[in-house]
Amino acid sequence: MSTTTADVRAGTAIPYPSGEPAAALREADELDVLVIGGGGAGLSAAVFSAIAGLRVAVVERTDRVGGTTAWTAGTTWVPGTHHAAEVEASDSRADAAAFLDAAVGSHAPAELRQTFLDLGPEAVAVMETGSSVRYLARKVHPDYLTQLPGSRLAGRALEPATFDGTRLGERLALVRDPLPEFTAFGGMSIERDDIGHLAGAHPTEESRRHLLTLRRAYRDAVARHGRDTRRTMGNALVAALLHTLDERRVPVLTRSQVVSATRTDGGWDVRIDEDGTARHVTVRNLVVGSGGFNRHPGRRAALLPGHDIAWCPGAPGHTGQAHDLVDGLGGHYGTTGFAHAFFAPVSTRRREDGSRAVFPHFVMDRAKPHMVVVDQHGRRYVNEATSYHLFGNQMVMHDHEDPGSATPSFLITDATGMATYGLGMVRPFQRERGLRPYLDDGYLVRADSLAVLADRLGIAADQLARTVAHTNASAARGEDPEFHRGLNDYQRFNGDPASSTGHPNIAPVDGAPYYAVRLYPGDIGASTGFETNAAAEVLGADGTPLGGVYAAGNDMQSVMGGTYPAPGITIGPGLVFAYAAVRNMAGDRPLPGAETRRPLAGW
Repeated sequence: MSTTTADVRAGTAIPYPSGEPAAALREADELDVLVIGGGGAGLSAAVFSAIAGLRVAVVERTDRVGGTTAWTAGTTWVPGTHHAAEVEASDSRADAAAFLDAAVGSHAPAELRQTFLDLGPEAVAVMETGSSVRYLARKVHPDYLTQLPGSRLAGRALEPATFDGTRLGERLALVRDPLPEFTAFGGMSIERDDIGHLAGAHPTEESRRHLLTLRRAYRDAVARHGRDTRRTMGNALVAALLHTLDERRVPVLTRSQVVSATRTDGGWDVRIDEDGTARHVTVRNLVVGSGGFNRHPGRRAALLPGHDIAWCPGAPGHTGQAHDLVDGLGGHYGTTGFAHAFFAPVSTRRREDGSRAVFPHFVMDRAKPHMVVVDQHGRRYVNEATSYHLFGNQMVMHDHEDPGSATPSFLITDATGMATYGLGMVRPFQRERGLRPYLDDGYLVRADSLAVLADRLGIAADQLARTVAHTNASAARGEDPEFHRGLNDYQRFNGDPASSTGHPNIAPVDGAPYYAVRLYPGDIGASTGFETNAAAEVLGADGTPLGGVYAAGNDMQSVMGGTYPAPGITIGPGLVFAYAAVRNMAGDRPLPGAETRRPLAGW
């Protein structure tokens, strides 16, 4: 049985581990809350609703829950929680506010930032007390813009703890599988601590024992359960949220969508299509958390003109269908954001099953030494180690300034860089046999000289030679005077402290054979969404709440205003404003569990 494709049949109620049937939504049911979208923000809103004692259900268009969150690291950026003290990270609300003010500025209302900082520790406390979700912080997990005042190297970014999928029983099949490119041994989920062992960052014997233990557990799980049951990162977060909803008997409908919502005296009369079966329910409040506009053809064309959908690494559910619904109810998009989407450089490859892999180049290759990025003219134009959003946005801007120059760009390395760090989907320490499939299908390009590499990439050989020679001269001294690679602590953190130049991000690209992959500006999530107030209520054209309509996650105009100052600034606000919405529904008071974990001292 495949370890990356679960059998989820339409109309099949997958039972809980106890053997009970799944919670169902019946015709004419009355709900306090209907959540549209089963991604991280939507499931969080449903969990908070259940904790508040509200009758809630979730509708999800696809056959799985988790959305793009299930494909991510699951990092949740929430400053001021008790977890900061656990890693001895010093912080203050004033510093966090100063950092966000400097990073976001006028791109989003200051009121939203204030609410985010006020409610963040409370939301985490309620979630951990009332659900199966557990977070942890690391000694070092820096903000991205560490050159700004108020930034921190640790304590703000939280990671979901590993989740034992056997607790979900057969319903683990409802959780969207992790991307194959972010698994090991043909489908085994990995977490941050495993990556160093896979990449050779630890002593060989230590890594061998660690990986052998994981591989045995993985094989045992597949043999016993037909799939990997150790869920990590964003997949662990989604699995824990679903487990909580199952325990609280919350209906989670897949292959379902809201067809219409009509205002009534007490809320909304909602028509749901559940895999071809019509349901009419009465709902007091709608929470829209469907993942953003990215796969809506019309909205994508208007907001991301020229951006091929093939460059989008997001999950398939964010079609924007729910946005059409909210538009009809009177909602409108925010207009002050720095960018309409969050970006990352991506490379693409056709998988053996015919599907297309879209691989975000976050931190594993381009920030390391022995790397250089050039455009189609063979010229550098970007700091290779900058955050992925700034990198992707620079690709977009460069393409606008010089049409045809940046799409695609080329990430180039030498023999040392390939062996030590890998390139995109190609992992390090590969022998010829391991490289061959990537070379054969054209994902990876190799040549014994820069001139031949340039020819194979279709760029000017003389310009590439000049660019590399100029870059190498500075790199040999551990410098990058033009683009300032290694500008801040975040960039240096993602480098390699063992670089021969003494600089973690810089070393010459000077040893054949040379390798390259093509990079595209991929949109990893929407930042433009529905304008809301601080309670996540969707606002009408006159600036007043529509009443009973809330937006969370990427359906809400980003509190970060299209900037990306730190890891987890989509999942963190998705959690906090889902909480703000339910708190508002429950009378604007803390939900049960808020008092159990104190925020960081002085918050």
